[in-house]
Parts: sequence; C-alpha cells; structure tokens
Amino acid sequence: MPALKLFGRKWLAATDDFVYPGLFEIAFRLVWLVLVAVVLCRYYEATWECSRGGDLVRIYLAGKLALLGTIVCVLMVLVNRSAQGAVMDTEARRFVPAIVATKILLIVPEIMWNVLGSLWIFSSIIECGEESFTVIVVETLVLFNWLLLAVTVFGLALVFDPLGSVQLSSEEAHHRRVTGLWMWRFQWAFCWVRKDRLCKEAFQQVAALFSCLFRGTDLVPSDFIAGFILLRVKQKREAREYRRHELLADEPSYTTDINEVMQDTPSWMSLELALHYLKYSTATYSWPFVMYRWPFSGLCRLAGKLVCCSCLRQKPTNVVDDNCCLCNLAGLRHLCGIPTEDILYASFQNCVFQVPFFVLLDHKTSSVVVAIRGSISLRDIFTDFTAGAEKFEVEGLPDDTMAHKGMVMGVKHIKSRLEDQKILDSAFALYPTYKLIIVGHSLGAGIGVLLALLLRPKYPEVKVYAMSPPAAVLTREAARFTEQFTFSVGVGDDFVMRLSVDSIENLRNNIVDALRRSRLPKYRVMLNGFGYAFFGVPNRDLDSVWKADEIPSSTIPNDVPLLESAEPKHESAVVADDLTVRRFSRARLFTPGRILHITRRKKSKIERQGSEEQPRFQVRWAIAEEFMELQALPRMLLDHLPERVEAVLQSALLDKEALQPAR
Repeated sequence: MPALKLFGRKWLAATDDFVYPGLFEIAFRLVWLVLVAVVLCRYYEATWECSRGGDLVRIYLAGKLALLGTIVCVLMVLVNRSAQGAVMDTEARRFVPAIVATKILLIVPEIMWNVLGSLWIFSSIIECGEESFTVIVVETLVLFNWLLLAVTVFGLALVFDPLGSVQLSSEEAHHRRVTGLWMWRFQWAFCWVRKDRLCKEAFQQVAALFSCLFRGTDLVPSDFIAGFILLRVKQKREAREYRRHELLADEPSYTTDINEVMQDTPSWMSLELALHYLKYSTATYSWPFVMYRWPFSGLCRLAGKLVCCSCLRQKPTNVVDDNCCLCNLAGLRHLCGIPTEDILYASFQNCVFQVPFFVLLDHKTSSVVVAIRGSISLRDIFTDFTAGAEKFEVEGLPDDTMAHKGMVMGVKHIKSRLEDQKILDSAFALYPTYKLIIVGHSLGAGIGVLLALLLRPKYPEVKVYAMSPPAAVLTREAARFTEQFTFSVGVGDDFVMRLSVDSIENLRNNIVDALRRSRLPKYRVMLNGFGYAFFGVPNRDLDSVWKADEIPSSTIPNDVPLLESAEPKHESAVVADDLTVRRFSRARLFTPGRILHITRRKKSKIERQGSEEQPRFQVRWAIAEEFMELQALPRMLLDHLPERVEAVLQSALLDKEALQPAR
C-alpha cells in the first residue's frame, strides 16, 4: 500500500510485494545460470565445428549467460528495495517501479533468445552436433522459459486493474464504473445461475456493496493478508489485557455457573430445548451435511432411506424440488430421526432469496416446528450479501423498522408457501394444543425471526430458537422487541454473529490503521504469519510489531487494561451515534433476540496442574452491540458450524449438571 503505479496506471500490487516472488525467481535463475555456464565451457569450442549455424549457437550461449546474469542482478536489487521500510513507508521503496519496469522490459530480449534456442533444438535450421548434456540442458531451459513467460503473463493479468487508468470527474462516477465492473464479474463467474429479475437484483446489490466497501482506499490483496495478521497480534494483545482485567474484577462478566445465569429465564428459554431443536436446524442441511460429517459411512446411512428411481413413481405432494432418489428427504429423515408421516412439508428449492425449509410435528415437545436452512450454496451467499436495509412493516414494530433486504425477500417466499399450501392451518387443525416453534441456523436464524414477526398476529405464542444468528437482521428497537420470543445462542468467536456491512467497513478501517501502525516490512509480517499459523503468536511479538509511538499505553494507574470491559453496558456507551461515516447502509442493523454467549474457559496454570475436573465453558447474557466488530481469530469459522454449536451445548449441559449436586 499504496498500489504500484507503472506505465501510467495503477496495479493490484504494492511496491513491497516483490520480495518472495523475487527470491523464488532468483533461486531458479541461479540454477540455470550455473548450468548455462557449464554448457558454455564444455561446448563453446565445439561450436566452431558446426556444419550450419555455429555462430548462432555461440550468440545464444553467450547472450543467454549475460541475460541471466543481468536478470539475477535486477532481481536482487528489486528484492532489496522492495524489502525496505514499513508497509506504509513508500518513500523507502521509491525506486521499485523503475526496477519493475526494467524487469518487464527484459522480457523482450528473453523472448528473442528463447526463440533462438527453440530453433536450435526443435528445428533443422541449426545443425551443431548432439552432445547429450548440452541438448538436455538447452531443451529444458527453453521449455522452462516458455512456461515462465506464461506464468508472467498470467501474473500480470492477475494484478491488472481494469480501472487503473480511468480518470473520472467525480467519486460517484467512479463508484458507478466499479459497480458495473463487479456486475460483469458476477455475470461471467456465475453464468450457470438462472438469470431472472431477482438474480439480477442480487448481483446489483452485491456489486454496489463491494464498490462502496473499497471506495476511497488504495489497498491491494496482499495488504488484506498482512492486515489480518497484524489484527490477530493486536487482538491477542488486547485479549491478554482483558484477561488480566477479568482476574482483577470483583464481578467477572462471564461465569461458569450456568444455573445462575438461567434462573430468571422463562421455561422455554433453556439449553435443553435449544439442543433439542438444534437437530432440526441441522437437518435442513440434508444429505450434504450427512456426507460432510460421515464421509466414509454417509452413503450407508442414507441408503436405507433413499427411494430409487422415484421419478418413475408417484411423487409425494409434500416434498418440493428434491432429486430423483429423494436424497434430500433421506438426509433430513436421518438427521431428524422422525418418521416420514411427521414431515408435513419440505421445500428444497434453492435460488437467490429462496432457501429450503420444512415443517414437521414434534410430539416430544408437542409443537409444530418450522426449520429454515442456513447458507450452504453460492445462491445463499448472494442472499447474505444483499445486505442493504429495507423497510419492514409488521404490526407491533416501530414505523421506521428496517431489516436485512436479502432476508426480507427470503421470508416473503416462505410465508407465501405456508399460506398457499395452508400448511400451518392443517397442522393446528389436527393438533390444536400444539405450539409453533421456528428454528434456524445462520441465515435461517435471521429469516426465522422475520417469519415469526410476520406470523405473530395469528400465532402470538410463537417462539424462535436462533442458532448463531447473523449480526445484521433488524434495527435496534425491533431487535429489542424480538427478545420476548427469540432465544439466540452464540458460541465463541463465531464470525457470522459479527458479520455485517458496518463490521466489514470497520474491519477495513482497522486494517488500514494496523498497516499504518506496523513497524515491520510486509515480508516480515507474512513470514511471522506463517509461524503464527503453526505455533501461535509469541508474547514477544505482541508489542514488537508496532511503532514505538503507536503502542497504546494506559495513562491511568493500577494497570487499567487496554481493552474496555465487555460487561453489558448502556448501548450509547458501545455504539457511536455518528452514522455519517458509513457509506452503504442506510440504517444500522443488529442481532435479534436475547443472546446467550458461550465461550471456552481458559484454565489457569494451577487448574491445569490439578486433577480436579473444572468447568469447560463460561456463559453470560450479551447485548447486540457487542457483536459489531469482526475479529481475526483462529476458531471464528469452526465456532459457526452447527456440529460445533451442538458439541458446546452438550458440554455446557454437562457442566450444568455437575454444578447441581454442589448446590
């Protein structure tokens, strides 16, 4: 950062991106330099005896040796200059563009010499003996150079910025051009997706989002990688200070006493019921989830429930858009563990803004369950990233309520299916005493909350179990209203619970700030990141990567931590009121429901040495404002998976049962 300026345009590379590619190429060039020198020493005298083209052979060998030596020298200078200075210290690398231009111009004579070598080896124009060692070296060198040339062209295509030379009069005009570029990319990359009105609208929304997120920045892809590594170091440093504060605090924000946390909650808001209904939200992922969890025995598990050649038989009317063998229904039945007759309706249709869902009878809890699937396909990703705020009018909510546009489109489809098929009416006609439960994981959790809001006028006792819900579903007052009927469960460092337009914009700003604060060159940051992936972040790096005048230090005595306490507080103390800094979202959206956050408990050194079993998890009631910052943490992907949520809930229940005898 900033982007490299070369030949009158900007490229998707920075002046400090040539260290490792340069070292890699130097290693190969040195090997070939030595081999060509050996060939020249062994074969030069024999070229005078060539029957035809001996002078061309001498020109090729001597010129190739000189050209390789020149390229190696240029690469060494390039690596040296590219490694200078911190990430933002571009003045120390001011000569890099000229060196890169020299390296690119050397491609022309290299092509000429490679053509000459090809004529020697693969044609009869030159007849100059057939010494085996020389032939093998030159033939391999020619083929390698053609391959290297192809890789170079491919690399230039990767870092080519189509808008690098476009001079537009205003930022708004640039935004339109970038949006059009993203639209073109989506249309080509996802040409297999059905192009209807909804698909084009999703492409347009996501293209506008991507354009806004990167507007006004000069970041290149490697800057994001380095920024994530630096943020990981920064966040671990803050976590260390936070743990120290927790040890000194009179009332820690987290507790291992789950019974105490859950004692004032209504009976339906329990971990036991959350774990019970979680299996239905997991079952919506159907046969792909079965194959993912049991890759070797998945087919055997599904085999007994498959219906071979069902396309030749009468299809069940309550199953929509399943495949020939009803694999989705088989996976659903296996994961739910319920008979087919209790599945009232199952839709496996998956398009943009249309997610699969099913309705079933749960006789164990006397409830009618509507389970909605989360994101698993690229179509679902476009639903997720259609993240603009859209007006959402429901009885009982404020007039200015806004919701996630992609989820609003998705819930309209599900509601129309339920009403057209009269599924819920038929279910409650048979079981009038049953209650309505809506459950979902990830995207399905957000859509489930919106569906409950739409159904509450007719089913006022509806309850929602939202597993790992997204961070951007409803505006604040509407999200607070959903606490009456929504139980949200989040685990650890789940990134989806923190993923929103606002958090992505904040992440972009944090990356720029971390790059500015870093005292290390980018190649060192990358090298450190490779070590962090295998051995973790050592304590000595928590302060050494930052400039001396940029390390935050506490000015308050008694070791006040760098990171503010995460104890629940008034929302105005957590979220700034200034909305003008945002560039895409018209309104700030929040996580719905009453949020129970469960994290793994870090044991002290004394507890690790002892033999007594200690609680493995700690919990607390969180507020939605605490899930508005994306963090670069090792388990942020794993903590979102449904099987991880299930394992944590099971362990938390074991901890809860272990505390009851003590009480």
